[in-house]
Amino acid sequence: MNFEINRIYHIYNRGNNRQKIFFSRENYLHFLRRIRDKIKPHCEILAYCLMPNHFHLMILTNENSVKKSLVGKDERNVISEAIRLILSSYTQSINKQEGRTGSLFTQNTNAKELAAIEIDFEITQTCFNYIHQNPYVASLVNKMEDWEFSSFKDYIGLRNGTLCNQKLTKGILNINEETFYEKSYEVLNKDKLANIWLSR
Repeated sequence: MNFEINRIYHIYNRGNNRQKIFFSRENYLHFLRRIRDKIKPHCEILAYCLMPNHFHLMILTNENSVKKSLVGKDERNVISEAIRLILSSYTQSINKQEGRTGSLFTQNTNAKELAAIEIDFEITQTCFNYIHQNPYVASLVNKMEDWEFSSFKDYIGLRNGTLCNQKLTKGILNINEETFYEKSYEVLNKDKLANIWLSR
């Protein structure tokens, strides 16, 4: 994955063969701690959602995001390397926990550039809402705020989470506090939604 400064990206991966990747509440919390430790130092996290068999992050890059780290003789992007380390160590933990072997995640984590920060935010807004709507659309919960493992609870003030830079995100997306909750549930534009994924 390559990143440019001041760009918004949708980062996502899922379980290999769509298998489950989180088996307990502690698994979710452990994964979020790893994101805080390994990814947050290199970018601004705008939104996230962990689902039973996949995860989503929306980030804004900065000057730290394009730095390289030396791995053996290879130079690798710091965010790409952080993701690789998270998935590798998490897979080892789950394999031990579940008495399994082999890959847990699909081979490649995807990072789709959504927009430069200074341009129209419609696609970014679509991705932001899509990420938060995931557990609701999947019928895992009756209301989005009932899903513990997304940033939606933070944005509506039900939890004082610090993983996401809420102030920055609200500015980028021009969020109106009075209408935010209702707009979060709106059906998403399919044309805009198609732009949050890498082309296959």
